[in-house]
Amino acid sequence: MNTGKFIVFEGVDGSGKSSQAVNVAQWLEQRGCRVVCCHDPGSTPLGDTVREVLLHRKELRLDPEAEMLLYMAARAQLVREIIQPALLEGNWVISDRFLMSNIVYQGYAGGLDIDAVRKVGEIATCNIKPDLTLILDIDIDTASARMDRPLDRLESRGNPYREKVRNGYHSESHSQNTVLIDATADVAEVRSQIITTVQSFCADSLNCSLDD
Repeated sequence: MNTGKFIVFEGVDGSGKSSQAVNVAQWLEQRGCRVVCCHDPGSTPLGDTVREVLLHRKELRLDPEAEMLLYMAARAQLVREIIQPALLEGNWVISDRFLMSNIVYQGYAGGLDIDAVRKVGEIATCNIKPDLTLILDIDIDTASARMDRPLDRLESRGNPYREKVRNGYHSESHSQNTVLIDATADVAEVRSQIITTVQSFCADSLNCSLDD
């Protein structure tokens, strides 16, 4: 029986990952695949509450360890409530961010021990790993120009922090089942790159036409 896959979109803010996640979900649905979409942190009542604290409650002090653990708590609920049941039912799961975000933002850019973040992440994710992680790569100046909204807590840390985030993603791009996508191209070209990659990595579970 054909089963779904777990696909995660990662990248610096302004890379277009959220829009491309929607594009891929729609592409899969048009071909008869059952798709569940989520964003991390969020997509559950607990996750949405934690997301508000993490990204928008700027008056609250959050030390790096507390910040990381809040992300992990929201993710643990997301895995148990949304991701794990969906995969068991044979659905495709498309997530806007997952564990790699913590490794990059709080580890590479935030100074926490990267191996320690991974170990905590194994608990929070029930050791569920993406079948494919797509990192949308873009230079910080172009990413900043694309954002036309108020900056959240992490985005407000400035370009030096965001450069560390981008470099962290480059380091993680060599991980298993991870592909770095050039996100500086136009939306249609990026979409084409992503769909080609999904076809390559997930062909065994695509019980629908591979024609774009």
